[in-house]
Amino acid sequence: MRISVIGCGHLGIPHAAAMAELGHEVIGVDVDQAKVDRLNAGECPIFEVGLPELLARHTESGRLRFTTDLREAATFAELHFIGVGTPIDADGRSYDTGQVYGAIRQLAPHLNRPCTIVGKSTVTVGTTRRVTALAQSLAPAGEDVDVVWNPEFLREGHAVEDTLRPDRLIAGLTTASAEKAIRDVYAPILDAGVPLFVTDPQTAELAKGAANTFLGLKISYINAVADMCDAADADISQIVDILGIDPRIGSGGMQPGIGYGGGCLPKDIRAFTASAGQLGAAAAATLLRAAERINEARTGVAMDLITRALGDQPVQGARVTVWGAAFKPGTNDVRESPALALAHVLQEAGGVVTVHDPQAVATAMIRNPELDYSDDLPASLDGADVVVLATEWPEYQQVDPHTLVDRPGTPLLVDCRTTLNAESWRAAGWTVHQLGRPGK
Repeated sequence: MRISVIGCGHLGIPHAAAMAELGHEVIGVDVDQAKVDRLNAGECPIFEVGLPELLARHTESGRLRFTTDLREAATFAELHFIGVGTPIDADGRSYDTGQVYGAIRQLAPHLNRPCTIVGKSTVTVGTTRRVTALAQSLAPAGEDVDVVWNPEFLREGHAVEDTLRPDRLIAGLTTASAEKAIRDVYAPILDAGVPLFVTDPQTAELAKGAANTFLGLKISYINAVADMCDAADADISQIVDILGIDPRIGSGGMQPGIGYGGGCLPKDIRAFTASAGQLGAAAAATLLRAAERINEARTGVAMDLITRALGDQPVQGARVTVWGAAFKPGTNDVRESPALALAHVLQEAGGVVTVHDPQAVATAMIRNPELDYSDDLPASLDGADVVVLATEWPEYQQVDPHTLVDRPGTPLLVDCRTTLNAESWRAAGWTVHQLGRPGK
């Protein structure tokens, strides 16, 4: 098929490259000419495992190209994916869907033949109906323009894998022609056995929020239990193993730490909580808001642990190395990063903070230029009074603590992600504190 992908960010670039990998001819559209130029040169402006190679391969083959011209995309493609951003609105509780409607207003007047618009962006329930009405009112093709909502379930750091080999596909639609278009564009994925759920649009719209909110509830729940373990001197890691063996629960997503972040979970949970209230589901809204409050408190919990670890030494004036800037490993995305939030609070408390990250230093410097950064992991420890693990990158788990103990500074480690082998660090002479785990 000939398809377009409108919006080239953390969603659109992996989707465009993956669609080319499936054999489609793809044109990506973005308003940023400099970004388009880089993409056409095969240069990837975001970090995702496997994405630079995929992008370079298909821009070189000619199967994938990028433009700023929506008219060109409308003329070229028979199916248009909408992957623009839907950040949280000024009210802090709902999606700002301005980019979605803006893309439709610019694209639809050029749609003069039957085609399908497929929304990928995360939106509030009812958006598909309104987008359909807008697109059909503006398009010369009128009611021959179908609209489908096909929410993405990408994990940042796994976006290519999750696009090519997803757990499931969901398509909220109202016509047989729209279903055929979805089955055609995803044919290789469906042939591999991936299930497709064909639903009405409102079910598809709610499904994405429900999935992300459940993940947030799970994270907030295990963090609340970790706080109980801190108070009781119990071991959260063993509790995770005990709970995780139950097939009704599972251990996935139950990693205690300093909370969820990134461009999806925080805004999706806020918007889903607001939707529950708007739909009159008051008990659901109360439950979901409780999960948000637990997540919002995680920086304070981490600060308490760091303060306890420093003992008689105050945070003010302490030299603190924070390992991690990205909100999770596998990406350079620092949107709503718990690691950077913690680094910022440490600095506000008077700490002298240096941040290291294997991939996200450049993006972190743009959002938080007030912090100091280091690209060199061992050098980031120079003079440090305490090392704080804030993002669970494999690089930190693979460090040999014996090689670091002789560097200048005190061998004091606070593991706010509860991922390191504390005993091996202690055997190397480090004092280790972990959230929800006993022992120093």
